[in-house]
This record gives sequence, structure tokens and C-alpha cells, in this order.
Amino acid sequence: MFSTKFTLNLITTLVVVCTLASCSDKTALATKTDSSVAAKSQKLKPQSIALDVYKSPNCGCCKKWLSHINDNGFESKVYSNDDFSVIKNEKGIAPRYRSCHTAISTNGYVFEGHVPAKFIQKFMQATQAVDVIGLSVPAMPVGSPGMEVDDRFQPYQILLLKSDGTSEVYAHVQSYKEQF
Repeated sequence: MFSTKFTLNLITTLVVVCTLASCSDKTALATKTDSSVAAKSQKLKPQSIALDVYKSPNCGCCKKWLSHINDNGFESKVYSNDDFSVIKNEKGIAPRYRSCHTAISTNGYVFEGHVPAKFIQKFMQATQAVDVIGLSVPAMPVGSPGMEVDDRFQPYQILLLKSDGTSEVYAHVQSYKEQF
């Protein structure tokens, strides 16, 4: 019915097509698997947040706060200076909201004082109103990250700072454990 030559050509063509198809499927499967693994690993490991931190060169609590944020997935570049009030003024941090150090994210948000890493991460994941400049923990509450003294803890508020110089309460921290 069919010639041997025709049958051999048909079989050869089918073998070539099947071979190419199987190679393509493996490549596609490998690519899909690689991208799935990459996506899952990105979900497991959140992208780190870079902060420029301005602090006094001799401040021990600032060093402890830096350890806290770096241990919680942040990357910090530290600038030690005895007077960085110019930066606080430029960023619109009113004197009543100031503390011993100022951190600035790459997109310009400020984190003044001993703001826990947990709340900076939450803040950065949310969309902020155009008038929001960042967060502040005014003064230096005992028990806040970097201000640990034995087992003492002073409840405090984290304030949401606005460009017009006002603030509102962003979070109440009532216990040591709530910070982590």
C-alpha cells in the first residue's frame, strides 16, 4: 500500500517532531519550575529596606537600635555626626517629634527615634497619603528597641508624621512583646 521510502520518511518525520516537542516541553517545564521556585523564594524572603541613618557618633542606644533593624531585614548606611538638625529640618520633623537618630528610606520617608522594625515594615508595605512623611517615637521610651533596661518597659505611641507638622497615632505599644 505505502512504499517503504514513504513509510521511512513518515517515521523519520514523526521521530523528529516528537523529539523536538519533548525537548521544548522539558525546556518550558524547566523554565516554569525555575520561575516558580524564584517566586516562592521571593515570597519567603521579603526584599530588604535600605535606610540612611543619621546619629551621634557616641550614642549607645542608636547602635542597639541599628542592630535591631539590621537583625530584622533592613540594610542601613550610618552617618555619624554631632549635629544633624539640618536633616531633621529639611525632612519636616518638628522638634516635638524628634529623638536621638533619624532614618530615611530610599523613597524619602523618615523614621525618627526608636521605631520598631515591625512597624517600619508595616508602614512601607502600605500606600501612604501624599502628606505623610513617616513615623516617630518621640523621646526615648524605656524598653523600646535600643532602650532596653533590664525588664523595664514604658508603654508608648508611634506617631504618623504629616508634612504640615501635625501627627496622629499610628500605633499604641503597650507591652515589650508587641514590638516584635
